[in-house]
Order: sequence, then C-alpha cells, then structure tokens
Amino acid sequence: GETMKITWFGHSCFRVEVGASRILIDPFLTGNPTFEKSGIAEIAVIEGITHVALTHGHEDHLGDTVRICKETGTTLIAVHELATYLAGQGVEKTDPGNTGGMVPQEGFDLTFVQAFHSSSNMVDGRPLYLGDPCGIVIAAKDSKTLYHMGDTDVFSDMALINELHEPQIGIVPIGDRYTMGAKGAALACKRYFDFDTIIPCHYGTFPVIDQTPDKFVAAMRGHEVLVPEVGVPFDA
Repeated sequence: GETMKITWFGHSCFRVEVGASRILIDPFLTGNPTFEKSGIAEIAVIEGITHVALTHGHEDHLGDTVRICKETGTTLIAVHELATYLAGQGVEKTDPGNTGGMVPQEGFDLTFVQAFHSSSNMVDGRPLYLGDPCGIVIAAKDSKTLYHMGDTDVFSDMALINELHEPQIGIVPIGDRYTMGAKGAALACKRYFDFDTIIPCHYGTFPVIDQTPDKFVAAMRGHEVLVPEVGVPFDA
C-alpha cells in the first residue's frame, strides 16, 4: 500500500499527505511557540493543502483555520456546530459531520470519533459551545489508517474505535493537565490499539503541560515511539 507522509508543526498540528490529498489538522501556527521557534515559513505548511480538519474548537487547535481557509479556498471538515460557526467567520467551503459519522472525501474517508474533552471558543468573555470534541480517523484508499486522538483522556471505548477502524498510526496527546498524561496515554496505546507508529503530541507548547515526551517514551518501553522533529516529514 501507499505510505502516508506526515509532518508535525508543534502541538497538535499535523500535515498528512496521501495520494493527491494534503490534509492539515488543527492548524495552530500563530502563537504556537514550537512552530514559531522553528523558523519554518507558513507557506511550507499550507502549500497545496486540499483540506483542513479540526478536532475541536479551542484556540490552540482552531488556530489560523479561518485565515488559511480564506487564503487557499480549502475545504474545512469539522463537527457541525464548529463548521457552522466558522462558516459565519467567512470560511466558504465546510463539510460538517459529528461523532461516529464518516465524511467521505476524494481519496480518503474521515470519521469523527469520541474524545473526552470540551470544545468552545471565548466570545465576549463567554464560552461559545462548539459541539463535542472529537478524534479523527483518516482511512485512505490503499494506505494505512491514521487516528489523531485530538485532546482526550483515555477511555475504554477506545476498544470500539480500534475494532471499527483498526488504525495503524496513532497521534496521541501526552502533555497532561488538559489531556491525558504519559501514564494514561501509554495505557491507551498498549491496551486498546496495535499501532505500527505512535506519535506523541500536545506537549512543550505551554509551561503548564509536560515539556518533553520523555515520560511517555519511558512509559511505552518495549514499544517504539516516533518523536518527530518540527517540520521534518516522515513516512508512516
């Protein structure tokens, strides 16, 4: 089968390239210190993208979505309330879904799956509800299946996600405080999945979350963890 080319841009932002599709997930670039310190030009992130996909509506995931979608005319895939909100912000092409639902695209199918978190955006000092947070499963034709967990705690119904989708690539939040930490993330990977490739994210961005993936790598001993360099693509 065909490989997926994956690039991490800090926090939970990943570019996934498979076939003719170029999917940008959770494009938090402006104000993302990991990305800004890397010196990578934004054009390198957004060049040729065909889709932007969001796990939920928090600022550190929503990021530059509106501007990127306006500049590129790209299709935005998001949960219903979030898609509707962003259409109101000027995003022209939205393709909404919701938990458990598949949103078929040319070249891949994207399914929203459960995540244990919240999803809102502060408007005039109040949280605006933006639907449920989700994880994202990307199943590409003739390729591996990727599961970006979004922001979540470990939960036992991950077993159902594995049974339904059999993802071979896992993007896993590990930073603690706002998501599961090393112990929970390692339990999730070991108990519920059989990943070929495990990629940690959601660490090092802010002082209150774990600064390195070291604790997670240690908790995963016996399993290989791929810790990507910012902006350096790898095949999975």
